[in-house]
Amino acid sequence: MSFLNFIVHDVLGQASILISLIAMIGLISLKKSPGQVITGTLKTLLGFLVILAGANIIVGTLTFLGEIFQKGFHMRGVVTDVGSIAGIAQQTLGSETALIMVIAFIVNIAIARFTRYKYIFLTGQASLWMATVCSVIGYMGGLRGVELIVLGGVIAGMMAVFMPALAQPIVRKITGGDDFALGHFCTVGYIVQAGVAKVTGDVSKSTEDLELPQALSFLQDTYLSMMVVMIPIYLIPAIVAGPEVVAASSNGVNYLVYSFLQAIQFVVGVYVLLSGVRLLLAEIVPAFRGIALRIVPNAVPALDCPVLFPYAPNAVIIGFISTTIGSVIGMLLFPWVGLAMILPGMLTNFFAGGTAGIFANAVGGRRGAIIGGVFHGLFITLLPALLLPLLGQYGMANVTFSDSDVISVGLIFGHILNFFH
Repeated sequence: MSFLNFIVHDVLGQASILISLIAMIGLISLKKSPGQVITGTLKTLLGFLVILAGANIIVGTLTFLGEIFQKGFHMRGVVTDVGSIAGIAQQTLGSETALIMVIAFIVNIAIARFTRYKYIFLTGQASLWMATVCSVIGYMGGLRGVELIVLGGVIAGMMAVFMPALAQPIVRKITGGDDFALGHFCTVGYIVQAGVAKVTGDVSKSTEDLELPQALSFLQDTYLSMMVVMIPIYLIPAIVAGPEVVAASSNGVNYLVYSFLQAIQFVVGVYVLLSGVRLLLAEIVPAFRGIALRIVPNAVPALDCPVLFPYAPNAVIIGFISTTIGSVIGMLLFPWVGLAMILPGMLTNFFAGGTAGIFANAVGGRRGAIIGGVFHGLFITLLPALLLPLLGQYGMANVTFSDSDVISVGLIFGHILNFFH
Protein backbone atom coordinates (compact mmCIF):
# COMPACT_ATOMS: atom_id res chain seq x y z
CA MET A 1 0.00 0.00 0.00
CA SER A 2 2.90 2.36 0.69
CA PHE A 3 4.15 1.85 -2.88
CA LEU A 4 0.63 2.55 -4.19
CA ASN A 5 0.47 5.73 -2.11
CA PHE A 6 3.84 6.75 -3.55
CA ILE A 7 2.59 6.23 -7.11
CA VAL A 8 -0.75 7.97 -6.53
CA HIS A 9 0.35 10.91 -4.37
CA ASP A 10 4.01 11.48 -5.25
CA VAL A 11 3.85 10.62 -8.96
CA LEU A 12 0.30 10.70 -10.35
CA GLY A 13 -0.75 13.22 -7.69
CA GLN A 14 1.88 15.65 -9.00
CA ALA A 15 0.22 17.09 -12.06
CA SER A 16 3.51 18.32 -13.55
CA ILE A 17 5.02 14.82 -13.42
CA LEU A 18 1.83 13.17 -14.68
CA ILE A 19 1.57 15.42 -17.74
CA SER A 20 5.32 15.08 -18.43
CA LEU A 21 5.01 11.28 -18.34
CA ILE A 22 2.03 11.50 -20.69
CA ALA A 23 4.09 13.66 -23.06
CA MET A 24 7.01 11.20 -22.87
CA ILE A 25 4.76 8.23 -23.66
CA GLY A 26 3.27 10.15 -26.57
CA LEU A 27 6.66 11.07 -28.02
CA ILE A 28 7.90 7.49 -27.65
CA SER A 29 4.74 6.27 -29.39
CA LEU A 30 5.53 8.63 -32.26
CA LYS A 31 9.01 7.01 -32.46
CA LYS A 32 10.81 10.28 -31.83
CA SER A 33 14.57 10.23 -31.25
CA PRO A 34 15.85 10.03 -27.64
CA GLY A 35 16.87 13.69 -27.84
CA GLN A 36 13.42 14.75 -28.99
CA VAL A 37 11.77 12.67 -26.27
CA ILE A 38 13.95 14.24 -23.57
CA THR A 39 13.45 17.76 -24.96
CA GLY A 40 9.69 17.43 -25.26
CA THR A 41 9.32 15.83 -21.84
CA LEU A 42 11.42 18.44 -20.05
CA LYS A 43 9.78 21.36 -21.87
CA THR A 44 6.38 20.00 -20.88
CA LEU A 45 7.57 19.79 -17.27
CA LEU A 46 9.01 23.31 -17.48
CA GLY A 47 5.82 24.74 -18.98
CA PHE A 48 3.64 23.20 -16.31
CA LEU A 49 5.92 24.38 -13.49
CA VAL A 50 5.89 27.91 -14.95
CA ILE A 51 2.08 27.73 -14.86
CA LEU A 52 2.30 26.53 -11.26
CA ALA A 53 4.67 29.39 -10.37
CA GLY A 54 2.25 31.92 -11.84
CA ALA A 55 -0.67 30.29 -10.05
CA ASN A 56 1.22 30.41 -6.73
CA ILE A 57 1.82 34.15 -7.17
CA ILE A 58 -1.88 34.64 -7.87
CA VAL A 59 -2.87 32.47 -4.91
CA GLY A 60 -0.65 34.52 -2.57
CA THR A 61 -2.10 37.86 -3.66
CA LEU A 62 -5.70 36.60 -3.64
CA THR A 63 -5.24 35.12 -0.17
CA PHE A 64 -4.22 38.59 1.03
CA LEU A 65 -7.19 40.15 -0.79
CA GLY A 66 -9.58 37.63 0.76
CA GLU A 67 -8.31 38.36 4.27
CA ILE A 68 -8.60 42.15 4.07
CA PHE A 69 -11.95 41.80 2.27
CA GLN A 70 -13.43 39.67 5.05
CA LYS A 71 -11.93 41.64 7.95
CA GLY A 72 -12.52 45.04 6.40
CA PHE A 73 -16.19 44.37 5.79
CA HIS A 74 -16.60 42.29 8.99
CA MET A 75 -17.74 39.13 7.26
CA ARG A 76 -18.33 35.96 9.26
CA GLY A 77 -19.28 32.67 7.68
CA VAL A 78 -18.00 29.52 5.97
CA VAL A 79 -15.18 29.67 3.44
CA THR A 80 -15.22 26.89 0.85
CA ASP A 81 -11.99 24.97 1.47
CA VAL A 82 -11.48 21.68 -0.33
CA GLY A 83 -8.04 21.43 1.28
CA SER A 84 -9.58 21.02 4.74
CA ILE A 85 -11.82 18.16 3.63
CA ALA A 86 -8.95 16.55 1.73
CA GLY A 87 -6.85 16.71 4.91
CA ILE A 88 -9.61 15.02 6.91
CA ALA A 89 -10.03 12.38 4.21
CA GLN A 90 -6.30 11.62 4.10
CA GLN A 91 -6.31 10.89 7.83
CA THR A 92 -9.11 8.33 7.71
CA LEU A 93 -9.65 7.45 4.03
CA GLY A 94 -6.22 7.93 2.47
CA SER A 95 -5.98 4.43 0.97
CA GLU A 96 -9.57 4.46 -0.28
CA THR A 97 -9.11 7.86 -1.91
CA ALA A 98 -5.88 6.70 -3.57
CA LEU A 99 -7.51 3.54 -4.93
CA ILE A 100 -10.51 5.51 -6.18
CA MET A 101 -8.11 7.72 -8.17
CA VAL A 102 -6.49 4.64 -9.71
CA ILE A 103 -9.84 3.05 -10.61
CA ALA A 104 -11.07 6.39 -11.97
CA PHE A 105 -8.09 6.69 -14.33
CA ILE A 106 -8.61 3.12 -15.59
CA VAL A 107 -12.32 3.82 -16.14
CA ASN A 108 -11.40 7.07 -17.93
CA ILE A 109 -9.04 5.23 -20.31
CA ALA A 110 -11.59 2.46 -20.93
CA ILE A 111 -14.41 4.88 -21.78
CA ALA A 112 -12.12 6.89 -24.04
CA ARG A 113 -10.90 3.72 -25.77
CA PHE A 114 -14.25 2.08 -26.42
CA THR A 115 -16.73 4.97 -26.79
CA ARG A 116 -16.95 8.15 -28.85
CA TYR A 117 -15.94 10.23 -25.79
CA LYS A 118 -12.17 10.42 -26.30
CA TYR A 119 -11.21 12.72 -23.42
CA ILE A 120 -8.28 11.85 -21.11
CA PHE A 121 -8.49 13.92 -17.89
CA LEU A 122 -5.01 15.18 -16.97
CA THR A 123 -5.63 17.62 -14.10
CA GLY A 124 -4.30 15.59 -11.18
CA GLN A 125 -5.41 17.95 -8.41
CA ALA A 126 -8.99 18.06 -9.70
CA SER A 127 -8.97 14.25 -9.92
CA LEU A 128 -7.94 14.14 -6.27
CA TRP A 129 -10.84 16.42 -5.24
CA MET A 130 -13.33 14.23 -7.14
CA ALA A 131 -11.91 11.08 -5.56
CA THR A 132 -12.09 12.79 -2.16
CA VAL A 133 -15.78 13.67 -2.42
CA CYS A 134 -16.56 10.14 -3.59
CA SER A 135 -14.65 8.59 -0.67
CA VAL A 136 -16.01 10.97 1.99
CA ILE A 137 -19.66 10.92 0.90
CA GLY A 138 -19.55 7.19 0.14
CA TYR A 139 -17.99 6.31 3.48
CA MET A 140 -20.31 8.57 5.48
CA GLY A 141 -23.23 7.07 3.54
CA GLY A 142 -22.38 3.56 4.68
CA LEU A 143 -20.15 2.18 1.91
CA ARG A 144 -17.04 0.22 2.88
CA GLY A 145 -14.15 -1.62 1.27
CA VAL A 146 -14.47 -2.81 -2.31
CA GLU A 147 -17.93 -1.33 -2.91
CA LEU A 148 -16.73 2.12 -1.81
CA ILE A 149 -13.60 1.98 -3.97
CA VAL A 150 -15.23 0.53 -7.09
CA LEU A 151 -18.36 2.68 -7.01
CA GLY A 152 -16.35 5.81 -6.19
CA GLY A 153 -13.84 5.03 -8.95
CA VAL A 154 -16.55 4.45 -11.55
CA ILE A 155 -18.30 7.73 -10.65
CA ALA A 156 -15.03 9.71 -10.70
CA GLY A 157 -13.91 8.06 -13.96
CA MET A 158 -17.21 8.82 -15.68
CA MET A 159 -17.05 12.45 -14.54
CA ALA A 160 -13.49 12.69 -15.93
CA VAL A 161 -14.85 11.92 -19.41
CA PHE A 162 -18.33 13.37 -19.48
CA MET A 163 -17.59 16.80 -18.00
CA PRO A 164 -14.97 17.62 -20.66
CA ALA A 165 -17.45 16.30 -23.25
CA LEU A 166 -20.15 18.61 -21.88
CA ALA A 167 -17.86 21.64 -22.12
CA GLN A 168 -16.27 20.80 -25.48
CA PRO A 169 -18.79 22.47 -27.83
CA ILE A 170 -18.06 25.84 -26.21
CA VAL A 171 -14.33 25.08 -25.82
CA ARG A 172 -14.28 24.36 -29.55
CA LYS A 173 -15.91 27.74 -30.19
CA ILE A 174 -13.29 29.43 -27.98
CA THR A 175 -10.18 27.72 -29.39
CA GLY A 176 -11.33 26.99 -32.93
CA GLY A 177 -10.52 23.28 -32.74
CA ASP A 178 -10.30 20.05 -30.75
CA ASP A 179 -6.59 20.00 -29.92
CA PHE A 180 -7.45 19.91 -26.21
CA ALA A 181 -10.46 19.90 -23.88
CA LEU A 182 -11.16 21.42 -20.47
CA GLY A 183 -10.24 19.24 -17.49
CA HIS A 184 -11.58 21.29 -14.59
CA PHE A 185 -14.39 20.17 -12.31
CA CYS A 186 -16.28 23.46 -12.36
CA THR A 187 -18.01 22.68 -15.65
CA VAL A 188 -21.58 22.82 -14.33
CA GLY A 189 -20.96 26.43 -13.28
CA TYR A 190 -19.48 27.27 -16.68
CA ILE A 191 -22.52 25.87 -18.45
CA VAL A 192 -24.85 27.84 -16.14
CA GLN A 193 -23.03 31.09 -16.92
CA ALA A 194 -22.91 30.31 -20.64
CA GLY A 195 -26.66 29.60 -20.63
CA VAL A 196 -27.45 32.92 -18.95
CA ALA A 197 -25.04 34.72 -21.28
CA LYS A 198 -26.65 33.22 -24.38
CA VAL A 199 -30.08 34.46 -23.28
CA THR A 200 -29.02 37.93 -22.07
CA GLY A 201 -25.94 38.77 -24.13
CA ASP A 202 -24.86 39.83 -27.60
CA VAL A 203 -22.17 37.59 -29.06
CA SER A 204 -21.20 40.21 -31.67
CA LYS A 205 -19.69 42.46 -28.98
CA SER A 206 -16.75 40.55 -27.53
CA THR A 207 -14.83 41.45 -24.39
CA GLU A 208 -11.71 41.36 -26.55
CA ASP A 209 -12.94 44.05 -28.98
CA LEU A 210 -13.26 46.99 -26.61
CA GLU A 211 -12.77 50.29 -28.47
CA LEU A 212 -11.17 53.00 -26.36
CA PRO A 213 -10.47 56.73 -26.89
CA GLN A 214 -6.96 57.65 -28.02
CA ALA A 215 -6.05 58.91 -24.54
CA LEU A 216 -6.84 55.47 -23.13
CA SER A 217 -5.30 53.47 -25.98
CA PHE A 218 -2.65 52.12 -23.60
CA LEU A 219 -5.44 50.01 -22.07
CA GLN A 220 -5.48 47.93 -25.25
CA ASP A 221 -2.50 46.20 -23.67
CA THR A 222 -4.02 43.34 -21.67
CA TYR A 223 -1.67 43.60 -18.72
CA LEU A 224 -1.91 47.39 -18.39
CA SER A 225 -5.71 47.25 -18.46
CA MET A 226 -5.57 44.47 -15.89
CA MET A 227 -3.48 46.68 -13.61
CA VAL A 228 -5.97 49.56 -13.89
CA VAL A 229 -8.80 47.21 -12.89
CA MET A 230 -7.00 45.36 -10.09
CA ILE A 231 -5.47 48.35 -8.28
CA PRO A 232 -8.79 49.69 -6.90
CA ILE A 233 -9.96 46.14 -6.18
CA TYR A 234 -7.03 45.84 -3.76
CA LEU A 235 -6.88 49.43 -2.47
CA ILE A 236 -10.56 49.83 -1.53
CA PRO A 237 -10.69 46.82 0.86
CA ALA A 238 -7.29 47.87 2.27
CA ILE A 239 -8.60 51.36 3.06
CA VAL A 240 -11.72 49.91 4.68
CA ALA A 241 -9.71 47.33 6.65
CA GLY A 242 -7.14 49.88 7.82
CA PRO A 243 -3.38 49.72 8.40
CA GLU A 244 -3.64 47.40 11.43
CA VAL A 245 -5.18 44.57 9.41
CA VAL A 246 -2.78 44.95 6.49
CA ALA A 247 0.19 45.15 8.88
CA ALA A 248 -0.13 41.42 9.55
CA SER A 249 1.14 40.82 6.00
CA SER A 250 3.02 43.98 5.01
CA ASN A 251 6.25 43.56 7.04
CA GLY A 252 6.35 47.26 7.92
CA VAL A 253 5.56 48.60 4.44
CA ASN A 254 2.87 51.29 4.30
CA TYR A 255 -0.48 49.51 4.00
CA LEU A 256 -1.57 51.34 0.84
CA VAL A 257 1.79 50.85 -0.87
CA TYR A 258 1.76 47.17 0.06
CA SER A 259 -1.78 46.70 -1.26
CA PHE A 260 -0.84 48.53 -4.46
CA LEU A 261 2.13 46.21 -4.95
CA GLN A 262 -0.06 43.17 -4.31
CA ALA A 263 -2.34 44.31 -7.15
CA ILE A 264 0.67 44.57 -9.46
CA GLN A 265 1.94 41.20 -8.19
CA PHE A 266 -1.40 39.69 -9.22
CA VAL A 267 -0.82 40.88 -12.79
CA VAL A 268 2.73 39.47 -12.67
CA GLY A 269 1.25 36.11 -11.68
CA VAL A 270 -1.15 36.19 -14.64
CA TYR A 271 1.74 37.09 -16.99
CA VAL A 272 3.85 34.16 -15.72
CA LEU A 273 0.88 31.79 -15.85
CA LEU A 274 0.01 32.64 -19.45
CA SER A 275 3.66 32.27 -20.49
CA GLY A 276 3.63 28.77 -19.02
CA VAL A 277 0.38 27.94 -20.82
CA ARG A 278 1.90 28.81 -24.18
CA LEU A 279 5.01 26.74 -23.47
CA LEU A 280 2.97 23.75 -22.26
CA LEU A 281 0.56 23.71 -25.19
CA ALA A 282 3.41 23.94 -27.70
CA GLU A 283 4.73 20.61 -26.35
CA ILE A 284 1.79 18.61 -24.97
CA VAL A 285 -0.52 18.84 -28.00
CA PRO A 286 1.97 17.37 -30.54
CA ALA A 287 3.17 14.77 -27.99
CA PHE A 288 -0.38 13.71 -27.21
CA ARG A 289 -0.84 12.66 -30.83
CA GLY A 290 1.28 9.62 -29.97
CA ILE A 291 -1.26 8.45 -27.43
CA ALA A 292 -4.10 9.29 -29.78
CA LEU A 293 -2.52 7.20 -32.54
CA ARG A 294 -1.27 4.23 -30.50
CA ILE A 295 -3.32 3.77 -27.32
CA VAL A 296 -6.61 5.67 -27.54
CA PRO A 297 -7.31 6.60 -31.16
CA ASN A 298 -8.32 10.26 -31.52
CA ALA A 299 -7.76 10.92 -27.79
CA VAL A 300 -8.08 14.53 -26.62
CA PRO A 301 -6.18 15.77 -23.53
CA ALA A 302 -8.40 17.50 -20.96
CA LEU A 303 -6.24 20.19 -19.32
CA ASP A 304 -6.63 22.63 -16.44
CA CYS A 305 -8.59 25.87 -16.92
CA PRO A 306 -5.63 28.30 -17.40
CA VAL A 307 -5.07 26.84 -20.88
CA LEU A 308 -8.09 28.90 -21.99
CA PHE A 309 -6.91 32.21 -20.51
CA PRO A 310 -4.85 33.39 -23.51
CA TYR A 311 -7.91 33.15 -25.78
CA ALA A 312 -9.87 35.90 -23.96
CA PRO A 313 -7.83 37.59 -21.20
CA ASN A 314 -10.29 40.47 -20.83
CA ALA A 315 -13.10 37.97 -20.27
CA VAL A 316 -11.07 36.40 -17.46
CA ILE A 317 -10.99 39.66 -15.49
CA ILE A 318 -14.63 40.51 -16.27
CA GLY A 319 -15.65 36.99 -15.21
CA PHE A 320 -13.64 37.28 -11.99
CA ILE A 321 -15.18 40.63 -11.02
CA SER A 322 -18.77 39.74 -11.94
CA THR A 323 -18.53 36.36 -10.22
CA THR A 324 -17.24 38.09 -7.09
CA ILE A 325 -20.18 40.51 -7.19
CA GLY A 326 -22.58 37.58 -7.54
CA SER A 327 -20.94 35.67 -4.68
CA VAL A 328 -21.21 38.72 -2.40
CA ILE A 329 -24.91 39.03 -3.27
CA GLY A 330 -25.38 35.33 -2.56
CA MET A 331 -23.51 35.63 0.73
CA LEU A 332 -25.98 38.30 1.87
CA LEU A 333 -29.09 36.76 0.29
CA PHE A 334 -29.02 33.04 1.08
CA PRO A 335 -28.96 33.31 4.90
CA TRP A 336 -32.39 34.99 4.59
CA VAL A 337 -33.79 31.67 3.32
CA GLY A 338 -32.13 29.59 6.04
CA LEU A 339 -28.88 28.63 4.33
CA ALA A 340 -25.38 29.10 5.71
CA MET A 341 -23.43 32.27 4.89
CA ILE A 342 -20.77 31.26 2.35
CA LEU A 343 -17.98 33.81 2.13
CA PRO A 344 -16.57 34.65 -1.32
CA GLY A 345 -13.58 32.48 -2.14
CA MET A 346 -11.25 34.66 -4.19
CA LEU A 347 -9.31 31.71 -5.64
CA THR A 348 -12.47 30.04 -6.91
CA ASN A 349 -13.81 33.38 -8.11
CA PHE A 350 -10.69 34.01 -10.16
CA PHE A 351 -9.98 30.60 -11.69
CA ALA A 352 -13.58 29.36 -12.04
CA GLY A 353 -15.07 32.84 -12.53
CA GLY A 354 -12.44 33.78 -15.10
CA THR A 355 -12.97 30.60 -17.08
CA ALA A 356 -16.75 31.02 -16.87
CA GLY A 357 -16.25 34.54 -18.24
CA ILE A 358 -14.50 33.07 -21.29
CA PHE A 359 -17.41 30.65 -21.80
CA ALA A 360 -19.96 33.46 -21.46
CA ASN A 361 -18.09 35.75 -23.85
CA ALA A 362 -18.00 33.00 -26.47
CA VAL A 363 -21.80 32.77 -26.58
CA GLY A 364 -22.96 36.15 -25.22
CA GLY A 365 -20.19 38.71 -25.59
CA ARG A 366 -19.45 41.43 -23.04
CA ARG A 367 -22.97 41.75 -21.69
CA GLY A 368 -23.30 38.00 -21.34
CA ALA A 369 -19.98 37.80 -19.46
CA ILE A 370 -21.11 40.47 -16.98
CA ILE A 371 -24.70 39.31 -16.37
CA GLY A 372 -23.78 35.63 -16.57
CA GLY A 373 -20.93 36.21 -14.13
CA VAL A 374 -23.31 37.52 -11.47
CA PHE A 375 -25.48 34.43 -11.88
CA HIS A 376 -22.37 32.26 -11.77
CA GLY A 377 -21.36 33.87 -8.48
CA LEU A 378 -24.82 33.18 -7.05
CA PHE A 379 -24.69 29.58 -8.28
CA ILE A 380 -21.28 28.71 -6.85
CA THR A 381 -22.34 30.27 -3.52
CA LEU A 382 -25.63 28.33 -3.45
CA LEU A 383 -24.10 24.90 -4.14
CA PRO A 384 -21.75 24.75 -1.12
CA ALA A 385 -24.54 26.15 1.07
CA LEU A 386 -26.75 23.25 -0.05
CA LEU A 387 -23.99 20.68 0.57
CA LEU A 388 -23.14 21.98 4.05
CA PRO A 389 -26.19 20.44 5.84
CA LEU A 390 -25.45 17.05 4.25
CA LEU A 391 -21.85 17.18 5.47
CA GLY A 392 -23.16 18.31 8.86
CA GLN A 393 -25.17 15.10 9.08
CA TYR A 394 -21.86 13.28 8.72
CA GLY A 395 -20.27 15.30 11.52
CA MET A 396 -18.27 17.66 9.24
CA ALA A 397 -19.54 21.08 10.29
CA ASN A 398 -18.30 24.43 8.90
CA VAL A 399 -16.39 22.89 6.01
CA THR A 400 -17.49 22.32 2.42
CA PHE A 401 -16.18 21.80 -1.10
CA SER A 402 -15.77 24.54 -3.71
CA ASP A 403 -15.83 23.15 -7.28
CA SER A 404 -19.33 22.93 -8.75
CA ASP A 405 -18.93 19.47 -10.33
CA VAL A 406 -17.48 18.04 -7.12
CA ILE A 407 -20.34 19.51 -5.06
CA SER A 408 -22.93 18.26 -7.58
CA VAL A 409 -21.57 14.72 -7.28
CA GLY A 410 -21.56 15.05 -3.48
CA LEU A 411 -25.18 16.23 -3.40
CA ILE A 412 -26.52 13.57 -5.77
CA PHE A 413 -24.38 10.71 -4.37
CA GLY A 414 -25.15 11.69 -0.77
CA HIS A 415 -28.92 11.94 -1.24
CA ILE A 416 -29.03 8.63 -3.13
CA LEU A 417 -27.16 6.89 -0.29
CA ASN A 418 -29.45 8.53 2.29
CA PHE A 419 -32.47 7.27 0.34
CA PHE A 420 -31.26 3.66 0.37
CA HIS A 421 -30.11 3.70 4.01
